[in-house]
Amino acid sequence: MTTPTMASCPACGGPAAGRFCGNCGASLTGRSCEGCGAQLSPQARFCHRCGRPAAGARRSERGAWIFAGTMCVLLVGTIAYKVASEQPAPRIPSMANPGAAGAAGAAVDPAASAGPAPDISRLTPRERFDRLFNRIMGAAEEQDTAQVLRFTPMALGAYAQLDSFDADARYHAAVLHLQAGNAAAAAALADTILAETPGHLFGYVVRGTSAQLRNDPATLAQSRRDFLARFAAESAAARPEYAEHAPVIEEFKREAS
Repeated sequence: MTTPTMASCPACGGPAAGRFCGNCGASLTGRSCEGCGAQLSPQARFCHRCGRPAAGARRSERGAWIFAGTMCVLLVGTIAYKVASEQPAPRIPSMANPGAAGAAGAAVDPAASAGPAPDISRLTPRERFDRLFNRIMGAAEEQDTAQVLRFTPMALGAYAQLDSFDADARYHAAVLHLQAGNAAAAAALADTILAETPGHLFGYVVRGTSAQLRNDPATLAQSRRDFLARFAAESAAARPEYAEHAPVIEEFKREAS
């Protein structure tokens, strides 16, 4: 009798074999997006390329990261923002060939794949947050669960230490929460964005995306209506963060229209 080949579970890191992890129940088999055909990691809830919900995704699955619709995916494409002039952003693979660290059948060694932590000792609080955020987004695009697990708490800790908070920083923190499946924390940040800057489009984007993850169609519909009602005026305001994240805004507008 042949002994099944053991691999590491991409969700909990424990030894696993077969179709499901014996420790946490996570699926170990690869899947493809029904919309665009992209290869998905076993834990993916959304397609990293087109944002479509993954077929067979279960609410109870324990994943290290969850792609929050198209918002997180498109954010990867606009990740070279304030810190881009200081240090190149992490290498982002082609969206047509995303790679699959932790893909089906591949063993994932968190200690090996996470790599060294970025040197952030001499950076300002905002630079630390931005640098960690960049690294996490790059890891999410490469489906590197180990790096996402390792650096997300560090990034959220850096966010908590900021000297001041603006809509852009709150938006990035919300993306991290959404990616980790914490829709409630993201929704709270959306409320804060809109309380501090009424009509800010990021507030509606985050509120709507968190509603999608919580299966709250009423809040999603209201967020889309509010977004469309304020889109023209906010676009005229020419906020710099809108230019930095134009693909995200355009995609949410397309979904809302």
